[in-house]
Amino acid sequence: MSEDMAIDPEALAQSLRQHPSIRGKLAIGGATGALGLAATSIGRPGDDAAVLENAAGGYDLLAGEGFIPAFVKDDPWFAGWCGVMVNLSDIAAMGGWAVALIDQVWAPSPEAAKPLLDGLKAASEAYGVPIVGGHTNFGAPELGLAVSVLGRSRALVTSFDAKPGDALMIAVDMRGEYRNYDNFCAALDVPAKQLRGDLALVSDLAERRFFRAGKDISQGGIAGTALMLAEASGVGIALDLDRVWMPYPPGSISLERWMRSFPSFGFLFSIKPDKVQRAAELFLERSIFAGAIGKVERSSRVTFHSGQSSAVFWDWRETPYLRPAAPSSEAHHA
Repeated sequence: MSEDMAIDPEALAQSLRQHPSIRGKLAIGGATGALGLAATSIGRPGDDAAVLENAAGGYDLLAGEGFIPAFVKDDPWFAGWCGVMVNLSDIAAMGGWAVALIDQVWAPSPEAAKPLLDGLKAASEAYGVPIVGGHTNFGAPELGLAVSVLGRSRALVTSFDAKPGDALMIAVDMRGEYRNYDNFCAALDVPAKQLRGDLALVSDLAERRFFRAGKDISQGGIAGTALMLAEASGVGIALDLDRVWMPYPPGSISLERWMRSFPSFGFLFSIKPDKVQRAAELFLERSIFAGAIGKVERSSRVTFHSGQSSAVFWDWRETPYLRPAAPSSEAHHA
């Protein structure tokens, strides 16, 4: 790496710790606490989707997303699209597939709601997951959106099962560009078959027991998602910034932005080291970058490393993040 591309782990850690994309999730712990919820509660809150065992011997998955009004106002059509897309990523991250969606739309008028509804419809058709109902209000002062999803899984992947000694693997589609804010979108203007196949690969690999634990890369990006995974599993994660930086998207972009970005297709998996190469090959067959970018450790810290330099990004024991208590049940994967 050239000197002008040199990475300062301490400066990066300090910058990300203060960024709203990272700090915004600190409120979640307070909300779950007010509701009396912990990871041991029904549905195991703290994961990408709530989990309910079903009579068929598998799992029903429930997830939902609410959107910041400024985001919806800035790009209503894209907000509608994201309402579908991010929910399907949550289900895939749990080793499942989506069955149906419902939406909740607020708008001053039907005309104001049209681009938002158009985006919802376009994504529903592209991904092949129907919108089966919801709630609509055309008397609201501004646009608002929330979307919920029902999914199912036969081979559950959770955020609670990462173990020291695992590799941390990333899988991310980099064939896109920034749409707005820190949202990196590789889902538009591509065949529906590609979108569906990419998500299907994640659930297929889950059923083949490739992953021990995992999360989709959401708000907070690679850094925030690694922190959530580490805290939920009660482990530490060491991130190799040189490996994170290797496949950065084309164009002018800083590592700091990429570390907090929300990709349209992006996942972090805790995986046994001897399974990384084959899993990465299967993603790469679909032109999705995949590979090990770190390792799971016996600690409570997420750390950044580059060359001989390192820094602590976050210690979840000293400063709790989502505060999910570790489930009392045995891990799902050996």
